[in-house]
Amino acid sequence: MHRVLVVGAGYFARFHLAGWQAAGAQVVGLCDLEAARVAALGAEFGVHTVGEDAASMMDSLAPDLVDVVLPPAAQAAVVKACLQRGLPTICQKPFGLDLAQAEGLADAAAVAGVPLVVHENFRFAPWFREARRLIDAGVLGRVHGVSFRLRPGDGQGPRAYLDRQPYFQSMPQLLVRETAVHFIDSFRFLCGEVRAVTARLRRLNPVIAGEDAGTILLEFDDDRQGLFDGNRLNMHPASDQRRTMGEMWLEGSAGVLRLDGNARLWWMPHGGTETPHTYPSGEGAFGGAVTALQAHVLAHLQTGAPLENGASDYLANLRVQAAVYRSHHAGHRIAMAGFDPHDTKETRS
Repeated sequence: MHRVLVVGAGYFARFHLAGWQAAGAQVVGLCDLEAARVAALGAEFGVHTVGEDAASMMDSLAPDLVDVVLPPAAQAAVVKACLQRGLPTICQKPFGLDLAQAEGLADAAAVAGVPLVVHENFRFAPWFREARRLIDAGVLGRVHGVSFRLRPGDGQGPRAYLDRQPYFQSMPQLLVRETAVHFIDSFRFLCGEVRAVTARLRRLNPVIAGEDAGTILLEFDDDRQGLFDGNRLNMHPASDQRRTMGEMWLEGSAGVLRLDGNARLWWMPHGGTETPHTYPSGEGAFGGAVTALQAHVLAHLQTGAPLENGASDYLANLRVQAAVYRSHHAGHRIAMAGFDPHDTKETRS
């Protein structure tokens, strides 16, 4: 049984702890700077060793893996301490304070030869895994488009986000950096690498600092395209607004696969009738996506199976994210070929 040290006891940490239990790992320690918070969460999940110093807990507990569930400002020091000790590491997203820091951490992991995985779990949601399986099986024919309408309904009014993740209100970049990046990654999982980006972003709730609505068009090879249409103010038809967070259409020459807000898939062959498509789903957040990602990393440690969303690979999402913001501010399409996310000079494509 793999021994895991979890660093961070904030809002999302409980989903990680539940995921490790479901994946069959042993959480040997839980670390957070807030002593009362880490003690309470440790007691809830039966983690008996808690503390406030991540580096000392790495040394004393000798875990097989460290799960860094911290906000970007606190990630770098802990990740570097893991890499210095040769400890495989999972780091929560948003990954790094900015692209430069994320690139630095990815480079450090590569030099150290230590696995560093970004906890980008949406692609591990069972509906996206099933969609990928159907694509590979040729059920959809030639895939030419995917669209997702995000409507979690949690961003209205002066108390938007305060009960769960209050720092959302002050993030200068919100919708894309915190949420749409999930779908940039999921679209890449379904359609391949992004070749060009066109984006228009908005702020609908005046109490927040960043954008909370936007439309993003992503272009892929073979004339495929992805459309993300999201806002955090409105709701979608669902018994749980956070299960899928919205609805998807995946379109191919042979028909349309549709995801509804209750995580049901519907298949309509071209010229036919839409019928339910059953598929295996999991328990927990986002249909068990957290557990599935963690099990994927454990499988890598045990068998050497290839990793998805290793830090170096994940940088592609952050470069597309940078292109989204550049496209919005510049008011035109950005081609990824030749795009320098570190350069403020804008080149029309």
